[in-house]
Amino acid sequence: MQEEVENKSVQLAIQTGKVTVKTLIKGLQAWYRHHQRKKDVARMAKDTVKGKQSVKELIGQGQGVSSMDIGDSGIKDFKKIANKYGVDFAIVKDKDVEPPRYTVFFKAKDADAITQILKEYAAKQTKKKEKAAEKKPSILQKLKKFKEQVAAMPRKDKEKRKEQER
Repeated sequence: MQEEVENKSVQLAIQTGKVTVKTLIKGLQAWYRHHQRKKDVARMAKDTVKGKQSVKELIGQGQGVSSMDIGDSGIKDFKKIANKYGVDFAIVKDKDVEPPRYTVFFKAKDADAITQILKEYAAKQTKKKEKAAEKKPSILQKLKKFKEQVAAMPRKDKEKRKEQER
């Protein structure tokens, strides 16, 4: 009887040991597959560039490309607004023209977003032009003006009296 109990307990220990090793191997395999999927997703995300890119990369995405000319100033404003809307674009500088002109290439499917970007960009540019037109006088000019006003004011003559006190 004792032998029988010992055999059963040994068999139970072997079976549970096998289960835990198998479970451990299956768990490691599942983790490895998950880790590989995560790497693949990261690699794919790295391959797809968002925002500013070269014209070659933009054309290579195979979704059709449209272009539009923009002025010679405010490129940083355009980039900031385009990144806000998440549009893929490429900017090319035309050096032959004086002052240089910039052409923006973007995906054809982003046409609606580009129209919104251009509205915002145009509003920002007009604000800048209005501020430049208002042009505040410099502090030195104001100071010079106040000096002239002070010089033009009549001065009071002070009478000097010496009285002797005893």
